[in-house]
Amino acid sequence: MQAVLAVTLPFFALVLCGYLAARRGVLAESTIPGLNGFVLFFALPCLLFRFGMNTRVAELLNPVVLGVYLTAAAAIVALTLFATLSARVRLKDAAFGALVAAFPNTGFMGVPLLVALLGGAAAGPVICTVLADLFFTSSLCIALASAHDAGGGHGARRALGLALRGALSNPLPWAIALGALASATGLRPPGPVDAVIRMLADAATPVALFTIGAVLWRAGLHAHTRTPAALYLPVALIKLLLHPALVYGLGSAARALGLALSDFQLLVLTLAAALPSASNVSLLAERYRADNGRIARIIMASTALAFLSFSALAWLMGAKP
Repeated sequence: MQAVLAVTLPFFALVLCGYLAARRGVLAESTIPGLNGFVLFFALPCLLFRFGMNTRVAELLNPVVLGVYLTAAAAIVALTLFATLSARVRLKDAAFGALVAAFPNTGFMGVPLLVALLGGAAAGPVICTVLADLFFTSSLCIALASAHDAGGGHGARRALGLALRGALSNPLPWAIALGALASATGLRPPGPVDAVIRMLADAATPVALFTIGAVLWRAGLHAHTRTPAALYLPVALIKLLLHPALVYGLGSAARALGLALSDFQLLVLTLAAALPSASNVSLLAERYRADNGRIARIIMASTALAFLSFSALAWLMGAKP
């Protein structure tokens, strides 16, 4: 357990530093979107490009890994929607709740954390989950949220198309695609370009973690509603406990059916699902005028609790840094 905590503690400590810096005014609120933009458009794409470049294409787009993860994501979305709609939460808010229940923070936190915890071989399965969540989970939930306003099937289809176009405008899948191309062809950036990419990639992890904390503080600041614990804590627990359990169960079933899924790939997928909710969903909820107070509390609760739950699961599953 001590070895696992030696890896996880600095990651969550940097998130706390970002939160406290924003809360104390050391980091001005107006700078947080810029910090987020630096990570999303510069540092993280370079990190993913480098991982993609050094990973076999078959690992980046493994159909069994994608199948297990997508099935679990769809089930979590459906379950969370059913549970929250039964609690008389409107569809738009239920859809964003389902998104934070099924969308772990793999981009800003998961890729560097799991590579630090399990080694460079973890990059392939984690990148699979990033692509799955960008193109499937987020597009599906945003389309459902938009359907609330569009009113009907035609509006939902149009919303799904807009959500998919939004995923294509995200730089992360393009960075992964370029990395896969470099991996397949063996081509490498020239020296000075590679040096710039390496410098930006090295900045990705600390700045991304710091940004998560700052975004969490900002989301709480802009929350205009008070949400009882019964409406956000169960969703956080679905994210941290049920999501990884479902991934592990489906992965074990796939292995029993003879599908090619290694112990290591199943470990990576399960730990990816055990990560806290993606912090940027709070910005999406704000943009779509959903109940951002509830979404912010789900993300905050899952991030705070994940230090214990994720570390314990990694230790129980035998992760060896």
